[in-house]
Amino acid sequence: MDAASPDQKFRLLGGRIPYVEGPLKVSGRAEYTDDIKRSGMLVGRLLRSPHAHARIRSVDVEAARRLPGVFAVLTGEKYPTQFGVLPITHDETAIAVDRVRYIGDIVAAVAARDELTAERALAAIRIEYEVLPEYNDPRMGVQKVEFPIHSRGLNGTNIQKEVVQHFGDVDAALGTASHFVRVRGRFSGVTHAFTEPLVTIAESTPDGRLTVWSATQVPHYLHRSLSEVLGLPMHRIRVIKPEVGGGFGGKSDPLPHEIACAALALETGRPVKMLFDREDVFLTNHGRHPTENDVRIATDAEGRILAYDIEALIDGGAWSSFGTVTTYYNGVLSMGPYRVPNFRYRGRRVYTNKPPSGAMRAHGGTNIRYSVETALDELSEQLNVDPFALRELNALPPNSTTINQFRITSTSFVKCLHAARQRSGWDAKHRKLPYGHGIGLGCSFYISGSNSPIHFTPKMPQCTVHLKVDMDGGIAVHCMQADIGQGSNTLMAAIVAEVLGVDLERMHVVRVDSDISPIDLGSYSSRVTFMMGNATRKAAESLRDQLVHAAALLTGYPPERLEVGHERISVRHRPDVGVSYLEALHKAMERSGALLATGSYTSPPMGGEFKGARAGTAPAYSFGAYVAEVIVDVETGEYRVPKVWAAFDCGRALNRLAVEGQIEGSIHMGLGQVMGESMNYRGSRLLNPSLLEYKIPMPQQMPEVECLLVGDPDPEGPFGAKEAGEGPLIAILPAVGNALYDAIGVRFTELPITPDRVVRGMEQRAAAGRTWKGA
Repeated sequence: MDAASPDQKFRLLGGRIPYVEGPLKVSGRAEYTDDIKRSGMLVGRLLRSPHAHARIRSVDVEAARRLPGVFAVLTGEKYPTQFGVLPITHDETAIAVDRVRYIGDIVAAVAARDELTAERALAAIRIEYEVLPEYNDPRMGVQKVEFPIHSRGLNGTNIQKEVVQHFGDVDAALGTASHFVRVRGRFSGVTHAFTEPLVTIAESTPDGRLTVWSATQVPHYLHRSLSEVLGLPMHRIRVIKPEVGGGFGGKSDPLPHEIACAALALETGRPVKMLFDREDVFLTNHGRHPTENDVRIATDAEGRILAYDIEALIDGGAWSSFGTVTTYYNGVLSMGPYRVPNFRYRGRRVYTNKPPSGAMRAHGGTNIRYSVETALDELSEQLNVDPFALRELNALPPNSTTINQFRITSTSFVKCLHAARQRSGWDAKHRKLPYGHGIGLGCSFYISGSNSPIHFTPKMPQCTVHLKVDMDGGIAVHCMQADIGQGSNTLMAAIVAEVLGVDLERMHVVRVDSDISPIDLGSYSSRVTFMMGNATRKAAESLRDQLVHAAALLTGYPPERLEVGHERISVRHRPDVGVSYLEALHKAMERSGALLATGSYTSPPMGGEFKGARAGTAPAYSFGAYVAEVIVDVETGEYRVPKVWAAFDCGRALNRLAVEGQIEGSIHMGLGQVMGESMNYRGSRLLNPSLLEYKIPMPQQMPEVECLLVGDPDPEGPFGAKEAGEGPLIAILPAVGNALYDAIGVRFTELPITPDRVVRGMEQRAAAGRTWKGA
C-alpha cells in the first residue's frame, strides 16, 4: 500500500504519542544550557548602548581591565567581521564597531569571576558617543537620509530590501471588477516571549578547540557564524544544543551574544557563561515586524477573485536578520489558499533604530493574512454571500499551480471549511447572535519548509539522519534537527520504531552535537516534520533492509517473502515462521559489528525563473479554517474568546498529541497579538521590556479549542504528513477580528485590538449613525 494512502494503518503513528523527553522535563531532570556547570566558569556580561544611533568616538576599558577578578574586556575592533543568518545580508557584528544602531546595541563584553565584579567592570568602561539622527519610523527612511543606518541601504535610503512583483494584469482586472475592497492594516511589533531566556556557555580548551552550548534553534547556522567571525575552522568548533525552552523563531538567528561569549572564552582560556535577563531578551528581539500593509482585492459579480494589489511597509529594526525573506513572504504568502489570477506586490523593509525584527512563528504570513481575510469578510458582505461560500468558491484545487508558480500538491482546505462550519454551528449563529456576541471565520496557508536552502555551498541535503544499533538492540538516532519543545525528537523516534516494528523504548535520540550529529538546517520555516521525517524514514528503511536480509538467511526465505511485525520478522502469511528482532540483529552484526544506516532529504526543484522565484516555494503547504466566538462587554470594551473551532490540514497527523498541542499553543500566541501584545516605543526606546508590562494572555483568557484534523495524506510527506508548527497560528487573528465585527459591527484593521480601541470603535459607529443588531 502506498505510504500516503489514507487507509494505511500504523502501530504508533497517528496516535497520541507521549514525548520521549517528557519524564525528564516534568521531573526537573532535563538539562538546559543554564543547568550546565563547568569548572572555573566565568560570568559574561554585556554593556549596551544608551543611544539609538551614534558614532563611537572612543572607548576606554583600562579601568575595567584593572579591576581584581576581571579576566577580559572586549570591544568591537577585536572581532569586526560581519555576520547574519542570510549570507547575502551580513550586517551584524558581535560587538558594535564604530557605530551603535539601537538602544541596547552591544558595545563591550566582560568576563569576570562573579556577577558583581562583572557589573562593576561594565560601570568602569567609559565611552564617548557622537549622537546621530534617529530614525524610529520606517517612513522616515524610504527617502534619502543624511546618515543611513547601514551603507547597504538602497540608494542612500534606509530601505534594506524592496520587492516588486507583478503577475498577470492587475490594472485590467481592476477595470473589469464588479466588487472591490481596500484594507489598510497596521500591526505593532510583537516578540516571542519564550520561557527560557537566551543563554550561552563557551569553553576554549588547550587542545585548540572551542565548545559552545547554546539555546539555539539552528546549531548549524551558529556553527558557521562562529567560524566566520572568530576565524576558526569549523572542525575546531563544537556546538551542542541542550534542551531548549521555546524558540518560536527567536533563537533561529546566530546571535551576537553567542559569538561574544565564545570570544571571551578564547580570550580567557576559561569557560564563560552568558545568561540574559528578560530585558536583554527583549532588546535582542528578532520578533515579528511592525508592519503597515495596504490590501486591495477585486472580484467579479459572483465573488470570484480577479486580483490582489498589495503594498507593505515593514519596520526591520537595526539589522537585516531574515528580512529579505520577510519582504518576499509579506506578498507571496498571501496567494493561498485561494486562486488569484492577477497579483501585484510592492514590499519595502526599512532599517530603523529599534531592536532588530526577524523571524517569529508563521514568519511573514501572519500580518498580511489578517488584512486579506478581513478584506474577504468585507467582500462577502458586499456580495451578500456567506463568508464560507466565498472562500470555497475561490479555493485552490489540489495538484495545481499558483500564478507565481507555487506547486500545490495536497490540499484539504475545502474539508477544513466544511468541518469548521458544521462543528461551530455557523449557520445558526452568524449575524444571529445578540449584540456583543459574535462569530467569525479566518483561514490560513503556510509552507512546510522552505524549498531553497539559504546557503548554496556546499551543496548538501537539507536533512541527514544517522542510525546506529549495537548488540543490545538499542537504536541511537543522530540528527542536528533542533527539538525546541515541539516534539520532533519524539516524532523521529516514532518513525524509526514504526518502520522497524520495535518498541519506542528502544529509541535513544542523541543530543545535538556538531561532532556527531549530521547536518540538518534547524527548526524554522516549519521544515522539521517534512524534511527530517522523510530523512528519518529513509534511514529506518535502510536499517530495516539489513535486518530483513539477515532474517532471510536465518529462515531460508527470500527477503521479499518477509514482513516486519512487532519486534519480529516473519514470513508473510506464515506468522509462525520467523525470527525475533534481536535474532535478526545479531545475525546482521556477524560480518561488520554494529549496524549503521543513513537517510537524507533534498526537496525537488521548483519555482520559476524570475527574481525571487524561490521565496515561498515549499514541497507542501498547510491549510486551515478557524471559527472564533467572541463575547464583548459593550460598556468597557473588554472581550473574551470562549471557544475556537480549529480545522487544520497538516496531511496525516503522525502524533495527534503534538499536533493538537501545536494548534492550541498557536492559538494562545495568536490571541496575544490580537488582544494586547505590543512592543511599545517612545521614539526608539522600548517602554515595556518585561513580562510584567508585555501582556501575554493569561490562562483564563485561553479559549476552549476543538481541534479538527481533517487533512488527507500528502503524497510526498513522511507517511503523508505536512507541517503543524507555524501555520496553525495564522487563522486565529482574522477569525477574532471578523467575530468582533459580527458582535459589534466595527471593523478593526489595527492590532492589537485593545478594550479602548473597541470602545472607540463603537462610539465612532454610533456617531456615524450606524446601528448594529439593534444597538
